[in-house]
Amino acid sequence: MDLANRVEQLIGPAVNDLGFDIVRIQLSGTKSQQLQVMAEPSAGGDMTVDDCAAISRAVSAVLDVEDPISGPYRLEVSSPGLDRPLVRIEDFERYAGFEAKVEVQQPIDGRKRFRGRVIGVDGEKVKVLVKDAELEFPHSEIHRAKLIITDDLLAAAEEQRKQ
Repeated sequence: MDLANRVEQLIGPAVNDLGFDIVRIQLSGTKSQQLQVMAEPSAGGDMTVDDCAAISRAVSAVLDVEDPISGPYRLEVSSPGLDRPLVRIEDFERYAGFEAKVEVQQPIDGRKRFRGRVIGVDGEKVKVLVKDAELEFPHSEIHRAKLIITDDLLAAAEEQRKQ
């Protein structure tokens, strides 16, 4: 189990108890490490600075006790934003119909980066319409993916705010 997954297992219950879901845990840097915790409200809606502060306090308390990261690190808690990363298979289901950039680990027809409209998922495969071709990517082969800010995404975000 890699360190990011270990950290997620440790802090997940505390973050969930506050009413948030973890979107992504990312540990970067070697000399000066940064731990990024990206979260969003479980019930939907916007994330506030106070929400980030509450998560930061809860996560810090857990990590101070468990101490999974050797050496100093900087904790950053943030919301995913409109151009959010698509990490879990559920993210691709939830954002079907929107444009995304997808980067795979192994080249497909000589390419690793694709841009297209997320169609949805089929089992463990993510389906994306790239130009006029429907491509399937095994979820386990996706290195990174994120939404692209478009008029459709902005309109959907505005509609969600009104509700």
